[in-house]
Amino acid sequence: MRGKEQLNILLENPSLSAEERKITEKVLNGVRITPEEGLFLYEHGTLGYLGALANYVREHKNGDNTYFNRNFHIEPTNLCVYDCKFCSYSRLIKQRADSDAWTFSMDEMFDIVKKYDGQPVTEVHIVGGVLPQYDLPFYQELFQKIKNHRPELHIKALTPVEYHYIFKKAKVSYEEGMQLIADAGVGSMPGGGAEIFDPEIREQIAADKCTGEQWLRIHEIWHELGKRSNATILYGHIEHFRHRIDHMEQLRQLQDKTGGFQTFIPLKFRNQDNQMSHLPESTTVEDLRNYAISRIYLDNFDHVKAYWPMIGRQVAQMSLSFGVDDIDGTIDDTTKIYSMAGSEEQNPSLTTAQLVDLIRRSGRKPIERDTLYNILHDFTDTVFEEDTQYRGYYDLPVVQN
Repeated sequence: MRGKEQLNILLENPSLSAEERKITEKVLNGVRITPEEGLFLYEHGTLGYLGALANYVREHKNGDNTYFNRNFHIEPTNLCVYDCKFCSYSRLIKQRADSDAWTFSMDEMFDIVKKYDGQPVTEVHIVGGVLPQYDLPFYQELFQKIKNHRPELHIKALTPVEYHYIFKKAKVSYEEGMQLIADAGVGSMPGGGAEIFDPEIREQIAADKCTGEQWLRIHEIWHELGKRSNATILYGHIEHFRHRIDHMEQLRQLQDKTGGFQTFIPLKFRNQDNQMSHLPESTTVEDLRNYAISRIYLDNFDHVKAYWPMIGRQVAQMSLSFGVDDIDGTIDDTTKIYSMAGSEEQNPSLTTAQLVDLIRRSGRKPIERDTLYNILHDFTDTVFEEDTQYRGYYDLPVVQN
């Protein structure tokens, strides 16, 4: 059943409350819901009701298209000057000798890039811990070296947390710093480091890194340079529903102003091996509700992404009926951020054929995209080789955005 049919049937339901009916009609008519209505959805929306609304928005914007891209990760280090309470990935500088701590030299990072020579990847994603030696000149040289080696490779690199630190160390303004980063060859910015914008919550979970206002300002400057970026939220810890709405409202307002955000990515708090391990994790039902409300609320975002290694293949597959239209990629274990936090997929890896099959089984169209959502290949009718040893173009690993 198509999304519009679902909403029309929903409106015929006599048990629908007056508030639910008003919100449903708004969504059907493309009218923005208010923060108060968003909070109502969190407090009262059933999974089926939210799914119907979110699926309509998803199909209205993107039809059945479900996107992924081919990229790889470079994580320079997991040592960090910051001490975020929710983080299972990072280690303090004094833990540099630990067996699970690492720091890559520039040559080692460049070797990772060269490992993918000849493979049809379109993007390198660079993000990691914050250390003094990874300063502005270091990253400028790294980015320029990558672009000189492989000019067509899109560089998506560093979050405002990293940029705030390196610009402060270099004694340059955000405006000057972001221009230098663009000139060095960076094409877009990932959405990490947003966590929760509310200052009281942020103070408790990530007190020493950039503020929510600073995070938003760095993205705004990047958008003013004509560049695109993603946005995230870290949910399911000590925040309340009102904090999620406030977070999305600030993103929605900035998107109204700049139009520079591409994708919203809800990130589930995982409680393994961090300072907040005493907190329970959100349930699958709450994860799906959160995807749905995100899709409904962020009416000016084109895409909502589910990161399947974080929530598992089955839940990610279900999320395609709750507003999600980007399922990330196959991951060839080049990222450790969520596997170290106890994610569902400890050694995340899918071939393109497996990923395409997962999307098809949801009744959706698997679409390979580039970083900026230009369509590269429609896999809807692609027939894959049955020989598991075949490693042709369409069976190369796809990795996450």
